[in-house]
Amino acid sequence: MTGQNTFFLATLGCKVNQYESHALREAWLGRGLRETKDPALAGIILVNSCAVTAKAVADVRATVRRLNRAAPGAAIIISGCAAEVLEKELAGLPGVWAVVGQADKAGLLAAPPFTAVDSKETAYPPFAVSGYDRSRAVLKIQDGCSHGCAYCIVPLTRGRARSRAYADAVEEAGRLLRAGFREIVISGVNLRQYTLTSEGDAGGDFWDFLSRLDAALAPEWRGRARLRISSLEPGQLDHNALEVLQACAMLAPHLHLSLQSGSPSVLWRMGRGHYDPASLPEFFTALQRIWPVFGLGADLLTGFPGESEAEFAQGLELCRALPLTYAHVFPYSRRPGTRAAGMPDQVPPEVKKDRAARLRALVQEKKEHFFHFLLTLPRLQVVFEDREEQDGSAPPRGVCEFYADCTLGSADKPEHDLPRREIVTVRPLAVRKNNLVVEPAHGARD
Repeated sequence: MTGQNTFFLATLGCKVNQYESHALREAWLGRGLRETKDPALAGIILVNSCAVTAKAVADVRATVRRLNRAAPGAAIIISGCAAEVLEKELAGLPGVWAVVGQADKAGLLAAPPFTAVDSKETAYPPFAVSGYDRSRAVLKIQDGCSHGCAYCIVPLTRGRARSRAYADAVEEAGRLLRAGFREIVISGVNLRQYTLTSEGDAGGDFWDFLSRLDAALAPEWRGRARLRISSLEPGQLDHNALEVLQACAMLAPHLHLSLQSGSPSVLWRMGRGHYDPASLPEFFTALQRIWPVFGLGADLLTGFPGESEAEFAQGLELCRALPLTYAHVFPYSRRPGTRAAGMPDQVPPEVKKDRAARLRALVQEKKEHFFHFLLTLPRLQVVFEDREEQDGSAPPRGVCEFYADCTLGSADKPEHDLPRREIVTVRPLAVRKNNLVVEPAHGARD
């Protein structure tokens, strides 16, 4: 690999993967490598992979083959979750030079030919960023999961839960804000398992972290930037959560839940009996007194082994009762090595797909209702994407504080003068194709 100093990155999967890819990008650029957006020009290609579903693994294989056809002479490195559980299979794909598991991924931070690192699973991975290649930056504070849900391959791919030191996280958040980012997404594999660690203090949870981070940043950045939580477990939504959400000055009014099912019996079989879905409507009624308007998303799984029509209907009713504004709905995907893969009463594929379609239809109805409600608001606060994130011929797009997709639909303000990465005050105009069409308000910056 000597002399091959041009690289191309392909990132699949979650925000944690996006964060780690960017950390590698910064490290490699700092060591004299050059990045190319054309894989055909690359000597090194990194595929940061996902394994959460069978489709995700299929996407890894297809991506590697496509990149090998584009650059047959390039050395392809596969990292990420699929690399951890499918090393032998992925090593046999065309063009693959190395498959790097999670315990060894810190070695990729060095320049080629890379360095072996004795990285124990108990240590938080030494990834950090000073900028980001997207309009909204990700702040990773947690890795791994020690829970072991019956369907989930993540504990096998990322290991046990580890938390980032508070001092490192708050320093990076400040660095990102000073670099011009005005929205930071706080991310982790399982934020319920975050443990606050700082000098002279240990044992706090995610809410303690968020409260402390907000208190540290708000004196300088309140009204100029915002924080967003990537995903929470329903079991985190308690009275302490309400107090912190009310007190935080920089937090976007939006939550996303790893709900998975609204049926207690299905959750119990999933190994997720640590929360009661029936308590959620009451929590969100209380939250509405704090946040009169907020976005609410959820991850939902249909067709888990043994799921009856009555259990599915119970989950459907819960989703109808919740103020959902969007959701990610997935038919259950059998993952090798998980407990659920060997469970009896596997639900037929056509039933899983039908239930997913019915649930998506309900969520779509709720999403459209919410978007039309947003039309009644006089102002929204949008962070627009950088040009590199979208088709240059398309109108600028972004997300508002409630995590609704927004598209610029007015020529009142020239595109080249539209602030990117900053919070822009806009007026909602119309709903079009799951997007809110907006125009800049007078005094466009918040």
